[in-house]
Formats: sequence, C-alpha cells, structure tokens
Amino acid sequence: MKIVLSSNPYRDKGMRVALEARRILEHAGAQTVLCLPFQPKKGDRLELPRQVPLSLLEKELPTADLLICFGGDGTILHAARDATLCGVPILGVNTGSVGFMAELERGELPLLAPLAHGMYTVEERMMLDVQVLRGSKVIYEDSALNDAVISKGSMARVAEMEVLADRVKVTGITGDGVIVATPTGSTAYSMSAGGPIVEPTSKSIIVTPVCAHQLAARAMVLAPERVVTVQLPRGNRKYLYLSVDGGKAVRLTGGDRVEISRGARSTQLVRLADRSFYQVINQKLGGLLQ
Repeated sequence: MKIVLSSNPYRDKGMRVALEARRILEHAGAQTVLCLPFQPKKGDRLELPRQVPLSLLEKELPTADLLICFGGDGTILHAARDATLCGVPILGVNTGSVGFMAELERGELPLLAPLAHGMYTVEERMMLDVQVLRGSKVIYEDSALNDAVISKGSMARVAEMEVLADRVKVTGITGDGVIVATPTGSTAYSMSAGGPIVEPTSKSIIVTPVCAHQLAARAMVLAPERVVTVQLPRGNRKYLYLSVDGGKAVRLTGGDRVEISRGARSTQLVRLADRSFYQVINQKLGGLLQ
C-alpha cells in the first residue's frame, strides 16, 4: 500500500501533523511519500522539516494507492482534479478552519492505521466539467468538485447574464454573479449566498444567484443530466470572471458562454470515521440544524 502524504505547509507548520501520520502509517506497514501540494510562493519563509525528502505530487500520484491531504478544504480541492484523473482516493485531515471535506481532525491520527491494510470505504462525489466557449471555440476547460463561480469581480457595477438548461432559458440574473455547484459544494459559497444544503452523495446541479437585484431570484436544484449554460449578453462591455473551485480567475467578455455539465469522473473520498453528514454540518456550523 503506497500512500502519498500531501501537506499544506501554510496550515501544517513544519509538517508536524503529516510526519506524525507518516510514523503511524509506516508502523502499520504502509509505504509513504511526502509531497507539497503546490509550489510555495516566492519569498515565503516556510518551516519545512530538515532531512526529510519531499517528492512531487504529479510524479507520485500515478503509482499511489491513496492520497492523504493535510490542510483545509482548499488543499483537498487543489488535489482533487489530479487525484481523480489518476483514480486515487483522497482522505482529508483538517488542519485548517472548517474543513467540510476532511474526514479526520488532527487529534484523530491513530485512526489512520487501518489504511495500511486497505481497511476503508470510498464515497463517490459528483464533479462538474466546465468549458468556456467564445463562438464555437473552447478557450478554457476545467473540472470542479465544489463549484464554478461567474462574478463581476471587484467592479461596483452589476453583472448581467442568462442561465439556460439544455439551451432553454431558466432565468436572467442581474447582480453580483451566479454559482453553479455540486452537492459537495452546497455547503461552501453557495450556502453563504442563500443556496440549499444538499447531501453530498446526491446527484444534482445547484444554481445560486449572488446578491441578485431581483425579488424573484431563487436558488434552483437541477437534474444531473442537464447542461447548464451561463451566457453573457453580446455587445456587453463589462468583463466578468470565472473561477473554478476557487482557482485563478478567467476573464469573460460579451458573447462568451460557460457550459457546465456533470463530470465524466467522480472524486473518491475515503471514509474512516462513523459520522453522518448531519453530524458533520451540526458540528462545523455550530448547531445550525439542531
């Protein structure tokens, strides 16, 4: 059993949590490799462990049986696309703040030992495939585990866009933007914008307006087979921006279309602790549903 340990050094200072996990897993008989989830920013002085070899995630994932991420949800989201392409299940250990997708907290590391013997279950999470089309040309594509957000950025002016499902107009939105989310992403930005909480193993596409300037604007839950298109009016001189899973923003211009559909692949999240989704959200959200 080869297990890749990917630790966010901004969240896991000195990679202490990852090193403790490595000790537990190797004692249980697993082979481990330690990686950084991304290249550190230039000039950042990180507290990295001395005399511990660090490998590259893209090098180790193709031959890995399991990936453990140490950080917040952002660390898991960052790794999800590459891990999914390689068919590698992910387990999250929360060293951040909320950590909805993390299976364990840092104080629960002894629960990792059964992984060395393949003793775990896997939960399938729906993803979204995202494309930006300019005319008939695809100028950008990506995959999302949480959401795709089309927004006006920092501009004070409102954004205008149309939302279509299978080329039929669903609604027009005037406001700050729109979020198209998976059930996993329903507890992220979509929830903050007034969207519904959806069980993460469900199969659906959630469309949530952001600060809409319309009394009738409502979040909608669509069937997973729908193709959602967010279309900018032709001749529109205002730029909008697309961000997939909180990544680098892509600038959109008048006439561009963002097409979002159920992903061809699913992310596999490892489950060890016997906690239901409702226990998790009550714990993380401070008893919202009690």
